[in-house]
Amino acid sequence: MSAPARVLVVDDSPTMRGLITAVLSSDPEVNVIGQAGDALEAREAIKRLNPDVVTLDIEMPNMNGLDFLEKIMTLRPMPVIMVSTMTHRGAEATLAALEIGAFDCVGKPGPGEPRPFGDLAEKVKAAARTQRQFSQPAAAVAPPPSVADFRVGRKIVAIGSSTGGVEALIAVLQKFPANCPPTVITQHMPPTFTKSFAERLNRLCAPVVQEATDGARLEIGKIYLAPGGERHLQVTGASAPCCRLVDRPPVNGHRPSVDVLFDSVAELAGRNAVGVILTGMGRDGAAGLLKMRHAGARTLGQNEKTCVVYGMPRVAHELGAVEQQLPLSAIGEEILKMTAARKEGTE
Repeated sequence: MSAPARVLVVDDSPTMRGLITAVLSSDPEVNVIGQAGDALEAREAIKRLNPDVVTLDIEMPNMNGLDFLEKIMTLRPMPVIMVSTMTHRGAEATLAALEIGAFDCVGKPGPGEPRPFGDLAEKVKAAARTQRQFSQPAAAVAPPPSVADFRVGRKIVAIGSSTGGVEALIAVLQKFPANCPPTVITQHMPPTFTKSFAERLNRLCAPVVQEATDGARLEIGKIYLAPGGERHLQVTGASAPCCRLVDRPPVNGHRPSVDVLFDSVAELAGRNAVGVILTGMGRDGAAGLLKMRHAGARTLGQNEKTCVVYGMPRVAHELGAVEQQLPLSAIGEEILKMTAARKEGTE
């Protein structure tokens, strides 16, 4: 058995520090080695204790979590999990933190929540195991092809991601032109965060990015992100494909689930689809991607070297669901190659 993950809990609220510590300490594979109430205390604790992972609040006195995270990633790169309030402002800040290099995020629980902090302990253990090099300088993003240079075919693109998915999706979608193929995405993310993430992607990318709504028709130049929390995203409607949000129990521990999305795309689009599985913990999406491949779809997986967590893509690869494994930097362009209209006509 490997040594327990050593964690430093940073939050300005003693009550919240105590709650996070209690949740993490209930897992025998996690050891909370210290607490800090602000960035100054945390800096000294990091030097003294050398933790494997830090949980970090966004809003703190003296120095906020974003500024402190930037210092960590510059001076002492290490896995950091952000703990944020479930508000629009908190979501925006957390998404910025994930772009800076935070490993993952969890939302602070509301009153009476049955499982406060959800799978925080699992995320901490995954963070402690990762060999990822934190705070790597972001590669320059080439401009997407122009509308005139890309002739879209008839394929639908479906993407699934989890831990590390914020950075990964930005890297992929920034390669898409404004007339990209209709694209549906399930990213594991706390409720209320997905709306902010969709808005952020919409600002950063050429196509229109929006949180999926029930009945929204799939259109060229639009990307639909599954809302977090209550329902799964599917696609339906052979003559006029559209988004469908369905009430079903969690699948693989997730709602929305990547498998639910991929299953529906396999059934609706078959060979007229491209499935992509990106960085993430667990196995959600692997079986669905295999179903897509068996239905004739093209399938891609992110390779181990560029994943924050090589979990979902690894399982998909082992199942035979992945046609090609590629570095993150190559996935966006490969999707465009697979979805472009052929010269003699559309696919």
